[in-house]
Parts: sequence; structure tokens; C-alpha cells
Amino acid sequence: MEFLKAFVIGGLICMIGQVIMDTTKLTPARILVSFVVVGVALGALGLYKPLVEWAGAGATVPLTGFGYTLAKGTKQAVENQGLLGALTGPLTSGAAGITAAVLCGLVVSFIATPKEK
Repeated sequence: MEFLKAFVIGGLICMIGQVIMDTTKLTPARILVSFVVVGVALGALGLYKPLVEWAGAGATVPLTGFGYTLAKGTKQAVENQGLLGALTGPLTSGAAGITAAVLCGLVVSFIATPKEK
């Protein structure tokens, strides 16, 4: 049942992104940034945590989950370190995701060849 919940919630988040891309003139980059910002906002307000607890990876793997991770890390760091935690918390909590994205981009850049427009 855990896999089904993750699949449904993750699929719904991705479906929302696809509908936004198909019905608006927003670029994919703007939509991705919007998803991260929505995740940060919902995480800061405490609204995303119940979804993460219920859906697991279905809510933490999409970009909204990355935003939630940044907000959660910031909140914890501010509680522990004060105002300095607002600068260090997001990077500490999101380091694994950021590293994975950079390394995957590097590997793909070695394999793929760019096409001219």
C-alpha cells in the first residue's frame, strides 16, 4: 500500500506540472522553480509534513519535496544556531540532492552531444 500511495501522490504532482506546461506559456524552468517555492512555502507553514508522512517518497522525491527539505532544514538550523541557521540550514539539508543533481548533470554532459538550434 505504501508504494501505491507514493505512486499516486508523485503522479499527481507530476500531472499538475504537465497540465501547467500544456495550458500556459510558462517555461519548464519557471514551473520547476515554482514547484520548489511551493514546497518551501507549504513546508514552512507545516502543511507539507502530513503529506510526506502519508505518501512517503511520493511527496519527497518531486521538486516540491526538495523545497520542503530546504524549509525543514532551515527551520531546524534556526532553532539550533539562531539567525546563522537561515543561511546554513537549507544547504545542509539539501546537500545530497544538490550533489546528486550536479553529478548526474556532469555524467550526462559527457555522454550526450548537444544539438544546434
